[in-house]
Amino acid sequence: MAMVFSPLTTSGCSRYCNLGLSWKSSSLFVELGFLSNGSKGVSAKPAKLNASKVFRACASSSSSDPLLVKAARRERVSRPPAWMMRQAGRYMAVYRKLAEKHPSFRERSETTDLIVEISLQPWEAFHPDGVIIFSDILTPLPAFGVQFDIEDVRGPVIQSPIRSEEGLKSLHSIDLEKLQFVGDSLRILRKEVGEQAAILGFVGAPWTIATYIVEGGTTRTYTKIKDMCHTAPHVLRALLSHLSKAIAEYIVYQVESGAHCIQIFDSWGGQLPPHMWDCWSKPYIDEIVGIIKRKCPQTPLVLYINGNGGLLERMKTTGVDVIGLDWTVDMADGRRRLGTDIGIQGNVDPATLFCPLPALTDEIKRVVKSAGTSGHILNLGHGVLVGTPEEAVAHFFDVAKSFDFDKVEDHVSEADKVVA
Repeated sequence: MAMVFSPLTTSGCSRYCNLGLSWKSSSLFVELGFLSNGSKGVSAKPAKLNASKVFRACASSSSSDPLLVKAARRERVSRPPAWMMRQAGRYMAVYRKLAEKHPSFRERSETTDLIVEISLQPWEAFHPDGVIIFSDILTPLPAFGVQFDIEDVRGPVIQSPIRSEEGLKSLHSIDLEKLQFVGDSLRILRKEVGEQAAILGFVGAPWTIATYIVEGGTTRTYTKIKDMCHTAPHVLRALLSHLSKAIAEYIVYQVESGAHCIQIFDSWGGQLPPHMWDCWSKPYIDEIVGIIKRKCPQTPLVLYINGNGGLLERMKTTGVDVIGLDWTVDMADGRRRLGTDIGIQGNVDPATLFCPLPALTDEIKRVVKSAGTSGHILNLGHGVLVGTPEEAVAHFFDVAKSFDFDKVEDHVSEADKVVA
């Protein structure tokens, strides 16, 4: 099958660039065909969703939008909305208990009733302002021709790494029917949570996804893909171009299925020197953002890179609405460098949740004060660590909900009058 890829160029590039479980009785869950007349589990062929149930989140904004969405658009909010990366996972006892019954990660992340149950676990426990779907950045790979397994010790394993023109032949357009469990899960989550919190979808950025596809799985050195930047740049560009188109379609699908907001994880973009990120990651993120801004202009996009201290200004030029900071960036410095015309997310050190609760409170207050009262989404600077006390997670959200920006602004206003 012949494939056509449009090369991307960037000026300045070097030569290298050329709630309990009440959801189970939900009428929507039954309508989708997952539960009927007391049956358990997921049917092999869920019923098609009525067209009236498709969310038109691409179309318009509303005054009833969740707090997180308003903050992402830099609208006035009374406090910082808060959620956590990896907020559904192994630190929760209820998750560990479920994982004992369903030991396969792919089963847990590709079965609608399990996805919904796991996604709602932190919502029921802590009521964060964002409920992120339990999934993985590699989940869509089989839908466009890349098969993978997740092994207990090695983690993700790509069965046939792509490092040549021959390997590119296995790729095809994304088949969204193979990701129906994602769409169905988002619809159920949207119905269960309503507008009380934002439903968050997410994707991996093309460079980050490509590291797995080229390296054959997880790596600490990225030697194979970085070598391709020099020895087979045309193959790598073709792969990245294909990924950008597939990921853009996947984002639109998530939004139309009910996601209020999408986070793009360029998790391993920070492994590139800035000039190389300009060439091998940024152009493909730019392409995705451009497509989403045309098709879903009201959907906020968040961009997160682990180790992004040297990339903040570059990240801003992608056109996303919010930049996620990791915990190694000082929030005040990040806000100064990015300005106030873009949203900012983060960035409490995940390890702080192991500290005494008063210390955690002080750190949250420092971060919020440094970020300012407009356009800030409170989060960690990385995912929740395994072993994090659930009490600390609950405290994190309690502190977030204790802020009152109206009182802060009133105080500032009165102070200004005194000075005048």
